[in-house]
Order: sequence, then structure tokens, then C-alpha cells
Amino acid sequence: MKHALLLIDLQNDFCTGGALAVNDGDATIAVANRLATAFSLRGDAVIASQDWHPANHGSFAAVAGQPPYTPGELNGLPQTWWPEHCIQHSHGAQFHPQLDTSFIDAVFYKGQDATVDSYSAFFDNGQRRKTELDQWLKSRNITALVILGLATDYCVKFTVLDALALGYQVEVVRDGCRGVNLAPEDSDLALAEMAAAGAVIR
Repeated sequence: MKHALLLIDLQNDFCTGGALAVNDGDATIAVANRLATAFSLRGDAVIASQDWHPANHGSFAAVAGQPPYTPGELNGLPQTWWPEHCIQHSHGAQFHPQLDTSFIDAVFYKGQDATVDSYSAFFDNGQRRKTELDQWLKSRNITALVILGLATDYCVKFTVLDALALGYQVEVVRDGCRGVNLAPEDSDLALAEMAAAGAVIR
């Protein structure tokens, strides 16, 4: 069985000082670097996703004319209105400066379509379009993923659920994840949902 380490959205805007900073998000970087080193040394792939939004992305509160962090609907799908974040080529969209990107074999962009949000590294939120991630993994006969990143209750959760649905074995590294936690229990509920779907939480 071939494994890969998948790092979810370890970007400046989700860390301290970022536009959509996740509490203690920076703490994920050391975990990512440690695991990336180990995976690389044994010849396993290390891959990463990046939120990569156009400046007019429909999920942005400013674009929708709605207060940030409130619920709504975008393109027929439930939507939380977010602060502008991870705009293509911006500082906020770049990987955290302490992340050792030398180990990363491939990067997969998501959220480029202004009309739909994309939490998962595999699909947009309506599962209308796939990223290149699944094809890349299958072409290398990778069947098991170790996943960590930001944020537990959104992009990590939906990536994990999609990976399981696509037939991958999945481990989630709890210490390498932090959540948005619009409600205090959101990350715990997300981990429970991932475990119930078949992920191993470690």
C-alpha cells in the first residue's frame, strides 16, 4: 500500500495575523514539517492544497454584501460568508513561511471558481467539478492518505470525507489540525464525523 501525506491549506491567511486566522493555526506547521521529513525520507509523496480564490469570489462577505461569518446561499448551496482570504498570488495565499516546502511534490489549487466555494481538496462544494488530486494519486497507485491542516471543521473535514468516499484509507493527525470553531464544539464534531465515516484519528 502506497501512502501520501496531504497538507491542507497551510497558508498565511489561516495563521496568526491572517485575514481568516485560525486560533493556534501556526502550531500545525511544526507537525507538518516533522511528518513531511519522515514521509520524504522513506520515499512517500508529500502533497499540499491551497485555497486560491479570485478577488471577486462569491463566498466573500464583501462581495455578497453580507456580514462575515453569517450563513447564506451561493449558487444554490449553503454558504458561510467569509472575510476575503487567500486571493490568488497574494501574501495571504502563500504557504506559511516556516513550512518547509522543499518536501512538497505537488500542489493542488481549489476555490478558483468565483461561483462556488471549495472546502475539499478533491471537489467543489457542489461536487460539480473535481480538482486534479484524485487523478494524481491514482496515477501513482497511492491508496492511503495521512491528512492534517487548516481548518479541522471545514477544509480538512470535507477533504477527509471525500477521500473516504473515493476509496482511500485515511488517517487524520489531530495535533496537526486546528479549527475555525464558529461554535466552540465544531472541531470535535468534525473529528467525530470523520471517524464515523471511517477515518482513523491519531
